[in-house]
Amino acid sequence: MLTCAVIAARVRSGVCQTNFFHIDTVLGARLYALAFLEHGTRRLHITGVTAHPTRNWTVQQARNLASELGTRMESLRFLLRDRDGKYGDAFDAVFEAEELRVIATAPRAPRMNAQCERITGSIRREILDHILIMREGHARQVLAAYQTHYNEHRPHQARDQLPPDVQEHTGAVHDLDVSGSRPVRTQILGGVINEYRYAA
Repeated sequence: MLTCAVIAARVRSGVCQTNFFHIDTVLGARLYALAFLEHGTRRLHITGVTAHPTRNWTVQQARNLASELGTRMESLRFLLRDRDGKYGDAFDAVFEAEELRVIATAPRAPRMNAQCERITGSIRREILDHILIMREGHARQVLAAYQTHYNEHRPHQARDQLPPDVQEHTGAVHDLDVSGSRPVRTQILGGVINEYRYAA
């Protein structure tokens, strides 16, 4: 018999959330990025950046995500989005064709999409508050580097300090017996983010 906690965990692991966030360039232009977050794995997908987000552009980003996820899309059951006018029936249809149920949040209820709001805050605090974005191509490059760092290296409390792309503990993440090893730092985006690993 399944407990309520187990059922809730299964539902959460099948949720994908999406949200737009804006980026102001050093020249005063405003860009928009579309982010998707897989709730169960915490895997981040920033599918695009544009100065003019139209419904057609948003639909193309949905198609790009569906193509990128491939068979992993089968593990998802729900897409949670807000009521932004840049989404539309065609956007929803991309996910409904993959048998996901699209759920629009209640008006003025950002807590319903809390994980996506939280990742937007992390992107701002960890990257965008420290780098002057010049233009659209620069924003894509910076966000792609952050997405790689977030998915491959950044620990997550909800995943027992594992990054999203690590499936299980290998012992290296929490190994305190590092005699004979020294920490090696890798600088990301010119040192805005630092990753540390032990090397022999």
